[in-house]
Amino acid sequence: MASITSVELNYILFRYLQESGFTHTAFVFGYEAGINMSPIDGNLVPPGALIRFVQKGFQYLEMEANLSNAETDVDEDFSFLQPLDLITKDVNELQKIIKDKKKNQQDSRGKELDREIEGASGCIKANEDKGRDKKDKELDKEHEGASGHVKDKEEKVKGKKDKEKRDGRERDYENGKDRVEKDNKRFKRQHEDRNSREMITYQESKEGVRQEENATSGGPEPMDISVSSPSPTCEIPSSDVLILEGHTSEVCACAWSPSESLLASVSGDSTARIWTITDGTSRSSLRSCLSNVLVLKHVKPKTNEKSKDVTTLDWNGDGTLLATGSFDGQARIWSKNGELKSTLSKHKGPIFGLKWNKNGDYILTGSCDRTAIVWDVKNEELKQQFELHSGPVLDIDWRNKVSFATSSSDHMIHVCQIGETNPIKTFSGHQGEVNCVKWDPMGTLLASCSDDITAKIWSMKQEKCVHDLKDHVKEIYTIRWSPTGPGTNNPNQALVLASASFDSTVKLWDIEQGKLRSSLNGHRNPVYALAFSPNGEYLASGSLDRSLHIWSLKESKIIRTYTGNGSIFEVCWNKEGDKIAACYANNEVCVLDFRM
Repeated sequence: MASITSVELNYILFRYLQESGFTHTAFVFGYEAGINMSPIDGNLVPPGALIRFVQKGFQYLEMEANLSNAETDVDEDFSFLQPLDLITKDVNELQKIIKDKKKNQQDSRGKELDREIEGASGCIKANEDKGRDKKDKELDKEHEGASGHVKDKEEKVKGKKDKEKRDGRERDYENGKDRVEKDNKRFKRQHEDRNSREMITYQESKEGVRQEENATSGGPEPMDISVSSPSPTCEIPSSDVLILEGHTSEVCACAWSPSESLLASVSGDSTARIWTITDGTSRSSLRSCLSNVLVLKHVKPKTNEKSKDVTTLDWNGDGTLLATGSFDGQARIWSKNGELKSTLSKHKGPIFGLKWNKNGDYILTGSCDRTAIVWDVKNEELKQQFELHSGPVLDIDWRNKVSFATSSSDHMIHVCQIGETNPIKTFSGHQGEVNCVKWDPMGTLLASCSDDITAKIWSMKQEKCVHDLKDHVKEIYTIRWSPTGPGTNNPNQALVLASASFDSTVKLWDIEQGKLRSSLNGHRNPVYALAFSPNGEYLASGSLDRSLHIWSLKESKIIRTYTGNGSIFEVCWNKEGDKIAACYANNEVCVLDFRM
């Protein structure tokens, strides 16, 4: 008999946590369970594997309890067993429940038939009494006839009762067989239908347990959303896609250099890579990219460390230096030529966020150890550590050269300033983990999004949020401001906030009104990545459904789309706005040519 190993069980538990939206729990569990060292190919594990595994266990127990007990009949609706019975009782106990309930049902039917017999006998007896004053011969004859009638009646009723029992058993048996066949067909059809719909993904959706929560919210499930299917003419041909191979684990993030045609990527394989991207997507261009790649190794070869994943990266303003953050709690600074310049060690947990300030003299990091650190790049030392949160720091963002915002799983947002021990502002209002914080281009408004299914807009001028944006029906994973409005290269265009959610939608918000501007419904799985084009006219979105969509903000529709071979974790535009990079769970980085 096949059995599941602890490694396999840990992996499907890890995937369940990711798909259910418990991102940070999955992170910690994966770290402690050594998921990154698992030999399991995640691309072969379908979404919802744990849920289906449990459901099939229920189905097996139902079938075993109903079919393996020869003394019981198969109930058409399996109504004798409840889910709690299946969880808390073994097969023998389940069979006893079915047997007892079947016996009670049959006894009840028998009593009803006995009452029918008694009624018929009473009727005969009354007819018999009416003839008692007749002659003995007639009485004897009548009595004999009545007795025969009673006997016939009793035999008829008894025969009816026996026939009902026999027919009932036969009907139950046939219904049981039909039910088994029907269930097998239904399960097979559901499985085939599910496989035809679902895409390969790492982390479910926030499905499973949270479906019940979403049902109470009254919102539609992702598959119920009116999805805008892109036309075939929107498909980006493979000839316009450059696929960069080399990473040996999922690619977590990518970023274009602000000054050159260099693309950096980081992966769970303990490396960062800097690719030189040439124009064109021909084989010669691909060979050039692959031959010119720089591999930035973060741990020694053949290491057994669980903390080898490189999780985040950021270029400085002039593109001369690349900073990376890792599970090992260290930040590293590299030259654009791949030379390790410095290693910044102080965090006691994985680094979730890392960013340069505009001047390029400080780096800000946020960690699972609940702290944020400002590093002095020139002196290669810690400038100031902020210990303000009671949970992991999930995101960070500079407001200006010396102040920044941090968000955490503790539901809080702090605005801090170098030189100040306490926050200069604290925003409380979210009821769930705050996944992302982003300042608008002017550093005036702060946007945040949370597992509480809301995005909020905050101002330094007031305590409560300026706008509470509630049109999503599932957790919001990330947000982005458009590069438009005052202080940008597109000052005549209105400022827009985009949010991406586990409800499979992207929503655009009117910031002045604090209302939904449009809902972009084109994905079929959680959306993890957003990026505006430099001119503010287009938005790229990447999803666990493997598709990258490019939306026209003016028309609110898909104008280009590409489907890769894995879930998408990050998308980004180059500074010219003619190329888009996407990093995938299947270890690839794709560069798409975008020229309208």
